[in-house]
Amino acid sequence: MTVALISAPATEPVSLADVKAHLRVDGTEEDSLLQAAILAARTHVESETRRKLIAQGWRIYLDEWPAGRAIELPLAPLISVESITLYDIVGAAQVLEAEAYRVDAARLPPRIVAKLRPQAALYDNGIEIDVTVGYGVSSLAVPAALRQAILMLVAHWYEHRGAVGFDRAGDVAPLGFEALVAPYRVRSL
Repeated sequence: MTVALISAPATEPVSLADVKAHLRVDGTEEDSLLQAAILAARTHVESETRRKLIAQGWRIYLDEWPAGRAIELPLAPLISVESITLYDIVGAAQVLEAEAYRVDAARLPPRIVAKLRPQAALYDNGIEIDVTVGYGVSSLAVPAALRQAILMLVAHWYEHRGAVGFDRAGDVAPLGFEALVAPYRVRSL
């Protein structure tokens, strides 16, 4: 299973203004540094939790339909399945009708369950599943604990801009970060 980003989030879970207020930073000299840190912190939180925070489009590629009828998706939380396209051995595309499968978005990880297992002879990566994942299009949809984890990371990285040794200041994440993200971790497939 391979995944590829199709459309990046339109916004970040925390704004530059939120970060500057949290850090008590005035002026614009460090704005580009802080913007980069916000993006990196969001990516880190998404990696740690195996969840996408702000709505974004992804394509999931599979070589074949699993032995059962269910496909566990590697991305959460699932907002919607946009399409499922199957490519046969000669490369002809067939879009699987929405009536041919059920989406179980409440489950973690989310899954797609086919009514009947597709039997097509497929190319490598012959199944493409386009999904929209995230908590929503606005930062207000993201749980407060995950937004706080991002603020903590940005503040930690702002104060400790390089490798500083073997003390706690050299950690990637500050104390308390694990407690904030732990309830949101999705188990591995």
